[in-house]
Amino acid sequence: MKSKWLTIVLILSLAINAGVLVSMGYHYYFSTSTKTLAPCPMSPGDRHLYQSLGLSKVQLSKMEPLAQKFHARLAELGALMEEKKEILVTLLQKDSDPVSIENLRKEMAGIQDEIQKEVITHITELKKILDPDQQQRFFDLMRESMTSAQSPWSPTSGGK
Repeated sequence: MKSKWLTIVLILSLAINAGVLVSMGYHYYFSTSTKTLAPCPMSPGDRHLYQSLGLSKVQLSKMEPLAQKFHARLAELGALMEEKKEILVTLLQKDSDPVSIENLRKEMAGIQDEIQKEVITHITELKKILDPDQQQRFFDLMRESMTSAQSPWSPTSGGK
């Protein structure tokens, strides 16, 4: 019975995480797709939160190595998380030992923690490149993005 509840909790946790990521991506895409933004130093066709800041050529040149490092690390961690998700589904399908499932969940939580650390480090480094007005705009845009991507389970969204 305990393993059934653990399985249910893990599945709900994965569903919530996936839902939040999809919602954030959806809101981000539609909030930036109608704006004319400067190209990302890494891929000129992409649009990013910081692109509406009016970065100078000097700022963009400083941004390029940061963006390369950041995107490479996120891709690495994302691939690792995808591997863990596949393993989790396999373990859940086979009614595996709850200890194995819990250990994998902890590994996945560690990867999520590492992703959060990378994002925070990137924002801290980015902040050093921006002037005070750009910093204010950046954090205003970040707040706006987070507000529009609220989870359906948050108290202010009307979800349950």
